[in-house]
Amino acid sequence: MNVTRFEPWNMINLLHRDLEFGGARRSALAGYDDNGSSVADWLPAVDIVEEKQRFVLRADIPGVKADDIEVNMEKGVLSLSGERHKESSEEVDGMQRLERSSGKFYRRFSLPESADPDAISAKSADGILEIIIPKQERVKARKITVAAA
Repeated sequence: MNVTRFEPWNMINLLHRDLEFGGARRSALAGYDDNGSSVADWLPAVDIVEEKQRFVLRADIPGVKADDIEVNMEKGVLSLSGERHKESSEEVDGMQRLERSSGKFYRRFSLPESADPDAISAKSADGILEIIIPKQERVKARKITVAAA
């Protein structure tokens, strides 16, 4: 009979370690530069949907004005960045609780070859940034005949 050690918190510890020291995968997706240093204060939640003719990316960025959002596409990588400014508030009776993140955000996504980088569009409404990435027509392979010399 084999005895297996039961460690119920092991998976949570692994998840915590991955979130804390995420390495290349985390830096590719989130707000980290190539050295692993943080370049963002918070990360917006993002949904990505692939449709027949396009990709649709929706990011939750409540409280961020369209003027404070930057969307860039370079070398097959789509970058979202911006800033949510902290609201001024007065302390009442010495008690204050702030849960909403403020500061800079930054996300990067690798686009597939089928994405058309020249036709990307973005709009922001009701706290949701929607980026439309149309697909290109697939280039069909062309048969080349070889002539005898």
